[in-house]
Amino acid sequence: MEGENNMEKGLLLAKKEDSANTTPLLIFSTFIIVSASFTFGAAIGYTADTMSSIMSDLDLSLAQFSLFGSLSTFGGMIGAIFSAKAASAFGHKMTLWVADLFCITGWLAISLAKDIIWLDMGRFLVGIGVGLISYVVPVYIAEITPKHVRGAFTFSNQLLQNCGVAVVYYFGNFLSWRTLAIIGSIPCWIQVIGLFFIPESPRWLAKKGRDKECEEVLQKLRGRKYDIVPEACEIKISVEASKKNSNINIRSLFEKRYAHQLTIGIGLMLLQQLCGTAGISSYGSTLFKLAGFPARIGMMVLSLIVVRKNLLDRYFSVLNAL
Repeated sequence: MEGENNMEKGLLLAKKEDSANTTPLLIFSTFIIVSASFTFGAAIGYTADTMSSIMSDLDLSLAQFSLFGSLSTFGGMIGAIFSAKAASAFGHKMTLWVADLFCITGWLAISLAKDIIWLDMGRFLVGIGVGLISYVVPVYIAEITPKHVRGAFTFSNQLLQNCGVAVVYYFGNFLSWRTLAIIGSIPCWIQVIGLFFIPESPRWLAKKGRDKECEEVLQKLRGRKYDIVPEACEIKISVEASKKNSNINIRSLFEKRYAHQLTIGIGLMLLQQLCGTAGISSYGSTLFKLAGFPARIGMMVLSLIVVRKNLLDRYFSVLNAL
């Protein structure tokens, strides 16, 4: 009873707490986590400027290279299926360590590939790692950041993805495809080391019943002088509520009451894919050549457009949220 009263008191206090400090640990933790997003973007854009050189060096047919390009999608599907369960069972940090292992192994296999088997295996492993990253990174950022800056910090995930795409677009004009693969693995090495120095998600700790650790981590993330009691109570109530709804499964999505929302959600995702962005991201250099435009100039311009588009898009999104 006393615990419930404390939670109610905490929620009342939470309404009065408009902001929390943006501490160095919060910024550092976000930087380490979103470094994996750079690898995500590098994986998306890798095939755009390396198609002709890989096909020439390894004597691949167009069908073989197309399979190579699509294997990251298949790997991503597998990684995404297990991402939520893995993060819930083992924590966000451990899941990212596993994702980094897949990505590093995959990028090294690509950079050292002598035939199609190693090339495909590497691409598939990178895809699995990216599938894990795609879920864990935005969730972790959302769980460690205060409400008033959550949108701005979450924006860094998409920004680093686009930076990864832009970097491989730009440097693909000057570097070999093997070197480009090594560059794609560098952020994973940074994250492997950095994960030792950042905390686990407070919400995950609360979910595992480690309330004391949850409060200690919150205090470090918010600063010594910040009163973390309201937020800690809010997290505990949210965790309890999610446990009560644990019987909800994927079949619930297909209930009649969700038909309208599900149709809109799937429709928007389909429209995004059908507009052709995936084709441009994967085969940009070849498309420029077929259009009679200098591929090198086209890819350099595209790299600038990708980042500037994202900055403008997210700027107005954050501005709208404030």
